[in-house]
Amino acid sequence: MKRNPLIPFALIAALGIIVMFVFSFQGLNKSKELADAKNGGKPAQTASKPEDIVKQSCTSCHGDQLQGAVGPNLQKIGGKLSKEEIQEVISKGKGNMPPNLVPADQAAKVADWLSKKK
Repeated sequence: MKRNPLIPFALIAALGIIVMFVFSFQGLNKSKELADAKNGGKPAQTASKPEDIVKQSCTSCHGDQLQGAVGPNLQKIGGKLSKEEIQEVISKGKGNMPPNLVPADQAAKVADWLSKKK
């Protein structure tokens, strides 16, 4: 009798799929533990100074010196928009900028800080 040469390959493939599912489910169970360990078991700290808030939330689009990148240049935004207008843009978004990137309590601090950039 001749054996079918595909049977060993099929068995190895089936075993590989089973192992993949087992490791996937183990990874799902540990993902929360890993996320907590990354933060030291504590929620992430939010910045309190306007400069830190801008560095954390704005520089990825507006550049590290606020020189503009994906978003517009903010280095002299205080000469173009009032504090209230800046706060409205932060809260409601404008163009490609999504709304509420900065919590409302911090938006006022950031708007005040940016309004002084003239």
